[in-house]
Amino acid sequence: MVDKSTAKVGVLLGGIAPERPISLKSGAAVSKALRARGWDVVDIDVGRDLPAKLVAAGVTHAWLALHGPLGEDGCVQGLLEVMRIPYTGSGVRGSAIAMDKIATKRMMAGTGVPMAKDRTWRHGEEFPTDVAFPVMVKTPEGGSTLGIRKCHDAGELEAGLLYCLDFAEEVLLEQFVEGYEITVAVLEGTPLPVVKIEPLNEFFDFEAKYQKGKTRYLVPAPIPDAVSAAAQRYAKAAYERLGLAGVARADFIVDADGTPWFLEINTLPGMTETSLSPMAAGQVGLSFEDLVERLLHGAKCWVPEFDAAK
Repeated sequence: MVDKSTAKVGVLLGGIAPERPISLKSGAAVSKALRARGWDVVDIDVGRDLPAKLVAAGVTHAWLALHGPLGEDGCVQGLLEVMRIPYTGSGVRGSAIAMDKIATKRMMAGTGVPMAKDRTWRHGEEFPTDVAFPVMVKTPEGGSTLGIRKCHDAGELEAGLLYCLDFAEEVLLEQFVEGYEITVAVLEGTPLPVVKIEPLNEFFDFEAKYQKGKTRYLVPAPIPDAVSAAAQRYAKAAYERLGLAGVARADFIVDADGTPWFLEINTLPGMTETSLSPMAAGQVGLSFEDLVERLLHGAKCWVPEFDAAK
């Protein structure tokens, strides 16, 4: 437990990733919730001067409201380990793996969790010609549905691959699975109720995710109990396999046979007014403030402190 009387909580937000606008919203909501509970809070907009800001503010614990590269991928987590500042969420290793869709899928191999067939393509290679359409093209470290294209033919595939090169040198091509999308948040190892996502757009893209009225969220999801149970089991398997902590959210596509196909797991899911993890937590009696405060109490440094003099 974190001692409220001595803690100075730095809410790390913003950053320099494409998801910066969403992180600012998440961070503002988290700060408001913590202040409402009486915590001494300072907002820290993450940039190259982050170490100096943490020291100047006297931060003793970090609440990570960052999304995307250089925030969700283990980089900031590593800095906080060096500075010995306990932080919320997963450690360096789990954060780095979960941020990379390719690494995640390779780690999940052999777990029995259903995953779409995939292949990778790198800059400089010939454009693939043996592709079954439609196919999803994804940058490995894209977040908030950025760096993703659905391609229906060779022309769209080439354009999609070139688009993804703006984000990374390696691109994931994944078999398209027809179905509806669900998500399962896992809080400290326990799966929360399943949320069904019904976007008005073709799929759950950036606009659908963050603009009010663009998507319906149904929780508890009106789907068969067996499907919910399977998705929760698979989400927990991913959480444990990657060694995650705090709250993480796994996304799935459910096909016509009722099979949940694992897409990815997010180690720092959104904390905006339309975010899914707080929505699911509310179904088990946790208010937004409850959730935010509970995650703070789980803040830690993962790497033991060594005495270099010994």
